[in-house]
Amino acid sequence: MNFFRVAIIILIFISQIQAQDNTFEFLRIDMSPRAASMGGSFSASGDDADVIFFNPAGLKLIEETPLSFSYMSHFLDFNFASISASKNFEGLGRFGAAVKYANYGTFTKSDDFGNRIGEYSASDIAFIIGYAGTIDENFYYGTNVKFVYSGIDSYSSTAAAMDLGVYYTIPSQNLNLSLAVQNIGTQLSSYINTKESLPLDVNVGIAKKLEHLPLRLFLDFHKIQMNTDGIINRFKNFSVGGEFNLSKVLRLRVGYDNEKRKELKVGTYAGLAGFNLGLGILIKEYIFNYAYSSWGEIGSIHRIGLNTNL
Repeated sequence: MNFFRVAIIILIFISQIQAQDNTFEFLRIDMSPRAASMGGSFSASGDDADVIFFNPAGLKLIEETPLSFSYMSHFLDFNFASISASKNFEGLGRFGAAVKYANYGTFTKSDDFGNRIGEYSASDIAFIIGYAGTIDENFYYGTNVKFVYSGIDSYSSTAAAMDLGVYYTIPSQNLNLSLAVQNIGTQLSSYINTKESLPLDVNVGIAKKLEHLPLRLFLDFHKIQMNTDGIINRFKNFSVGGEFNLSKVLRLRVGYDNEKRKELKVGTYAGLAGFNLGLGILIKEYIFNYAYSSWGEIGSIHRIGLNTNL
């Protein structure tokens, strides 16, 4: 069974899926500064522990034991952080683990008459365990299992979910192909009596390393399961990025997110919304990563991260 046959089967299945109102939207947020600097086009990467957030099958291409930390300060004092790691166990295969956390700060609690009666906080957290294996030569599969918790004041909600992915490499062309279905699952408990859907995503990715340049290009199509008019419209949510190795210690990254640009357009003006820049600096055994993401008139978001090998 080759990559394209598997892809066609999955795409036929997800073509029946309809868009719904979702909860746990924080699962869609790009934590990794490396990925964010390339517009989120990262599902066909295979050399970073953070690939667990995009396609667990990419874990199989990792050769060492990487560890990654990321932090992002969002608008309105929202703070996000993540940690991910991957290790190969002899006789068992390649595993990954990650935690994704969001803190939305403290808010004022008022009674029905507007009188302040205290404060409350809100946060989300997801625990992820991943595994990747081999289907055939250069053809890999992966799966994640997730437990998700959300708390708002005295209310809480939990969910269980999984990700499925396949990954195919063509070494002679320095080409990687990726297909991932994310957040397949359900709420276990809800804030109130009504349960909501999880933010299901189906993403297709391509990565290509140019032969005579130290440049790797990435292209991802996001949310292709969305119910839109015509098959072409399913591919309008795309991102594209590039990583240029300027030297052994310095990497320059740039990316563009078409969906983000459309969402942040004010009238006919979008400014730099959807454009991203980033750097990776190698100092001894550590890589320090930084990403800048423009949200147009709203402002910008900064991410920082640290990668190393255990």
